[in-house]
Amino acid sequence: MILVLLGTQNNNFNRLLQAMEENIDKGIIKDEVIVQAGFTKFKSSKMKIFSFIDKDKLSDLEDKADIVITHGGVGSIVASLKRGKKVIVVPRLKKYGEHVNNHQLQIARRFKNEGYVKYVLNIKNLAKTISSMESFEPKKYENSEGNVISIIENYIDNN
Repeated sequence: MILVLLGTQNNNFNRLLQAMEENIDKGIIKDEVIVQAGFTKFKSSKMKIFSFIDKDKLSDLEDKADIVITHGGVGSIVASLKRGKKVIVVPRLKKYGEHVNNHQLQIARRFKNEGYVKYVLNIKNLAKTISSMESFEPKKYENSEGNVISIIENYIDNN
């Protein structure tokens, strides 16, 4: 199962869900796809989409997921890494009106550079990235606030 997490911010992220649907249509994604969409409004007969999922159910879904595809929110990334999940980060980008700046891109790059996740900047690369996850061995995330603080401090220092 693939779990897609779009967070709870009041920002639209149709771009990711459109790409997911296209890859289902092409037969690239064969797994069940469950989406926590937040404020993103997207209709699909191919994915199970929920606006918001209560904490216990979300925790259960994260445990069952083979892959988690998430926006670039630190909370969503870290929660999945703590569960030992293979994570693909697709940051919301300013140029698409998905966020006010590109801080999610910086966060995604840092987690990727540390070896924890893969990230997708060009949505056309989503299928290739999903296909590569079977052989991806992420660095084990140590349950330490220092990791997250380091990532955030690095972002602040470099912007």
